[in-house]
Parts: sequence; structure tokens; C-alpha cells
Amino acid sequence: MNLPSIYFNSWSEKYRRPFGAIQAGKSVYFSIAVNLTKIWRVDLVIQKDGDSSQELEMFPNGEDAHIYKLKFVTEGKSGLYFYHFKLDCEDGQTGRRTIFYAKAGDNYGGEGQIIYDPAAVEQYQITCYDHPDQAPQWYLHGVVYQIFVDRFNNGNRHHAVYSPKKNSFLYATEEDDPYYIHDQKGNIARWDFFGGNLQGIIDKLPYLRSLGVTVLYLSPIFEARSNHKYDTANYEKIDPMFGNKQTLQKLIVKTRKLGMHILLDGVFNHVGADSIYFNRFKTYGEGGAYNNTRSPYFDWFTFHSFPDNYTSWWNIEDLPTVDKNNTHYRDYIYQSDQSIIHLWTNMGIGGWRLDVADELPDDFIAGIRRALDSHSNKTERKVLIGEVWEDASNKIAYGKRHHYLEGGMLHGVMNYPFRSLIIGLLNQRMTAAQAVRASFTLKSNYPTYAFNANMNNIGTHDTERILTTLGGDENKLRVAVQLLMTLPGVPCVYYGDEAGLYGGKDPNNRRFFPWGRENVKIQEIFRSAIRCRRNDENLQSGDYLPFSIGELFGFVRFRSENAYTAIVFNVTPDQQAIDLEAFNDQTGEGKMAALVGSLFENGMTLSPYNFLLKEKQP
Repeated sequence: MNLPSIYFNSWSEKYRRPFGAIQAGKSVYFSIAVNLTKIWRVDLVIQKDGDSSQELEMFPNGEDAHIYKLKFVTEGKSGLYFYHFKLDCEDGQTGRRTIFYAKAGDNYGGEGQIIYDPAAVEQYQITCYDHPDQAPQWYLHGVVYQIFVDRFNNGNRHHAVYSPKKNSFLYATEEDDPYYIHDQKGNIARWDFFGGNLQGIIDKLPYLRSLGVTVLYLSPIFEARSNHKYDTANYEKIDPMFGNKQTLQKLIVKTRKLGMHILLDGVFNHVGADSIYFNRFKTYGEGGAYNNTRSPYFDWFTFHSFPDNYTSWWNIEDLPTVDKNNTHYRDYIYQSDQSIIHLWTNMGIGGWRLDVADELPDDFIAGIRRALDSHSNKTERKVLIGEVWEDASNKIAYGKRHHYLEGGMLHGVMNYPFRSLIIGLLNQRMTAAQAVRASFTLKSNYPTYAFNANMNNIGTHDTERILTTLGGDENKLRVAVQLLMTLPGVPCVYYGDEAGLYGGKDPNNRRFFPWGRENVKIQEIFRSAIRCRRNDENLQSGDYLPFSIGELFGFVRFRSENAYTAIVFNVTPDQQAIDLEAFNDQTGEGKMAALVGSLFENGMTLSPYNFLLKEKQP
């Protein structure tokens, strides 16, 4: 059966304007092209998240009877709308019937498809935000460097390790590979340490400045039994292996003199079983929730059968989950004048990254944000970033939809979808056209301010090292780093990636930094890409317009008709030529073709795993 002629594209302002997320209360203008034998009715079927759907009749445009239009006004609070189209029509072959036009089955936006089975409809999304919520400029224009503190550098004399943990072991040399010792249940029986500390970071600030980074994101620094510190023992104390409050203050002062900022890792969903709050092993005396139902911390936790059966993060007994709705806990973390957020933000840090943000209630995050904003002023604003691995605009966790990017909560999130895109392209698991569709979908779903504030990465302490993921191919790595530094968002370098560290999954992705053994060629790849970003205003704040040319992936970072940068990437192992006749921007409008064509000559070739960058400045 020949398909009826119906067309809609959520990325083209001919069919849906304005593009992308909008402020609540604003209008959206829909158009759909319909060229059928007979049409009785065309409806926009739209539903605000959590409400019943509406069927709103669309009517032909006076100038073109095949274009059906509708103005839709968003109402109420911020949130998501989901929509598709329903047509009562005759297609000339099967008679009168109801058909649908909805998002294509690849879960991307843009051009949709005709659907005959209502159960198979995939809805388009509109994100409505409460108010524009821009991150501070020092962050948006910066380059982040993530430091796993124990594995970066030991600043003590002769690299001595101060205040080592009981029942743990220290590596003989900093070149040793990390290794876990497990007990019969698979739990870690002995934590391992290399001895990195805050003084070590201070000592390497000249190196970090020469690399071009402007923001240091530190793994948790508060007292804890483990090497990673995501099992907090005491939020009020710097782990003594790392230093103390005075050492942190020294680090903050020195970074600020260099024009840098510090981001701390806030782990507020759970604490350590070996903590002053829970105290399962009586490290902290006889108190703690595990030992005493009258403990001031007892109602922070959920015991199913006291004391050994309690709610923990992913059922890991070492990480008891805290009840984030507990008023006492909220006071302790952010509500009181003596809260943890106030205590450490007062020292002059630039902001926080929230661990497992999708497991924190929205109003808990909003409370942290209010506390953080109380430290902001006209000359210095703070930033709040969350750990979310998926599309954060529509994230559902534990049966609840999150709204943390709609204003007043997170400025942005860690952009793991872009990591997947970069690796997918370079390892031939994603085509250039798919990468355009994937990134356009994210751009459409996120409020612009959040899209630009996402912390992009190609590796973190939770992933394999990028060089390992790319099979050790330094040409691929060069393209990956250039993508990291030029895609929209704020790039984040995982410590040691720029030195050529390899590493699979934890613990091998947490090797000690190879001081004196760095891969200088890879270091220059990172330095060059960071310079490229920091010297080009388009790459820091320009709009993002992706396209494909055959197997080439590219995008324009656009500030105006006279100020934009275009980049084309060959992500294949073969030489590729630029064929402007094959240009595809997925919007159907062709606006970008002229911009790209003005900078690149038809027939220009790119060698395998290479890129071309052209800049137009006023």
C-alpha cells in the first residue's frame, strides 16, 4: 500500500516554532503538511505530563490548503508535553480510516513517520521551563579537569602518606596497578591507597594552568574509609589522608589567584556504614544509628529489621541510604545556617557536583540550590551540576519524573549521552546521520541554558579510559578530544587522559597519574584542543547546528551571520571527500548549507580520523 503524503519535522520552524524548549505560558505554533484523497479532520493530540490528553483540531492554512495549523498555549507550571497527530482521512485505497503521525521508532525527534497502530505511537516532546536559569560565565566559558584525589599527586615530603587507614594497604610505587582484595561475599576487604592529597594538587597548579583548564572538579574529599570517598564518614571534616580545612583553603586561594574555580563532589544520597552517622563498626564509639535507636541520626535511615536489614544504595550494605525527606537531615545538609553546603561554600569554592542526582528529590536539590545561591553576588555566582547518565530532560527514577533542569535546581548535568555519541562515531557504532539526530534530539529536549551548561566528558572515574575504549588509536583520540572541546557544553578532562593513561573498568581506570612518564604527543593533543576552544568565542557560546555530509559528521557553532565556526570530522578509517550535494542537516530547511559551503570547498578531502575547522569572524 502506498503511504499517504504527510510530513512534519519537529526541528524545522516551518512545522514547529519556536525550536526546542520554551518557557511555560508561551505559545507553540504547529503545522503539518497533508496531501490525501479526502480529509475529515486533523488533530494535534497533546498531553501535559501527568494529565489527560487533548485532541485539538487543526485547520487548513488560507494560503495552502495542504498545510494544517494550530497555535497551542502552554499553561500552568513547568513540565513536559508529549504530542503526536491524528488524522481521520481517506487514502484512496482502504477507504476512511484513522491514522497517526508520530516520532520515528529510533527515539529521535525531527522527521516522523506514519503509524497505523495507536499502540505503536512514539510521542514527540516539548520541555517547558519555569525561567531561564543561566550558569555563571566563568563556568560556561571554562574547561573542567576532574581529579580523583588519591590518584593524582602526593605533595608530602618524600611522598609520605599521612594518617593511613586501618586495615588497608599502600602501594609500593606509584606505577603499580590498582587492585581490589575481596572477601567471600565479594565486598572489598581492604581498601588500597596511593597517597594523593590536596597539597599534591596545589603543587601541580602550574601544570594544570599550562594545560589550559580553569575549573577543578574534585572527587569527594570528606572523611571516609574508602579511597574514592563516596562512603562519607563525616561531612564536616576533610579526610586526614588528603589534608585538612587549612589545606583546602590554601588550594582555593591559590586557584583563585590563577583564575580557577573549585567544584566539590556532594554525596548526599547515602553515607558510609563506617561513619559517625551510622557507625556499624563502632569506629566512632558507641553511637550512630546502627547501634542506638535513640541516636540523633537514627531516623535518617530506613531499617526493615534493626539493625542489620536497612535500605542501602543499590543494596550495597556499605552505603546506607539516607531519607532525604527527613527534616533533620535537610537542616544538616542545606537548610540551617550551619549546614554542610554553607560550611564549605563559605570557603570560596565555585560550586558543587551532586552525586546520583536522579536519586535526590527535586525539592531537596532546589533547597541545595537556594542555599548555594545565597553565596552568589553580582561578581561571583555559584554553579550546581548533577550526575545523570541519560537524557535528563525526561528522566524518570523510582517512578517519579524529575524536573531539575526547568529552573531553580541544576544548571546542567554530566553529559554521558555526548560521550556515547563520540565513542559511537569513532568505533563505527553510530553513523554521522544518527549522530546528528541524537544530538539534535538532546538540543531540542533541553532548555538552551542547560544544554550549554552540561559537563561533557569522554571518560570519568565510572567509565573505561578513553584511550582504552578507542583501542589505543591516538588518531581516534585526537578526534575525540576535538569533539569534546567543540561540542556545546562545558568540556571536562578526566585526570591522566591527557597523559596517555590506559584503563578498563574500575579499578584500572583509577591508576596513579604517570608523572615523568607522560605521553607528550597526547598531552599536546589536549593542549591544542583546549587552546582552540578557549580562543574561539563561537565554540564557547555559539548555537549548535549539526549536519552530515555522507559519512562525515559536522556542526556549525553560530553566533551571527558574520561570526561562526564550522567543523567537519572524518570519523572513518577511510579518506573522505566533502560533497556538498550530500549535505543533510535533518531540518529540511537547508539554512546551514550556505554557511558550510562558504567555508569549505566542494571536493576537499579529509584523511582517516581527521577534521577541518574553519572560522568566520566579523
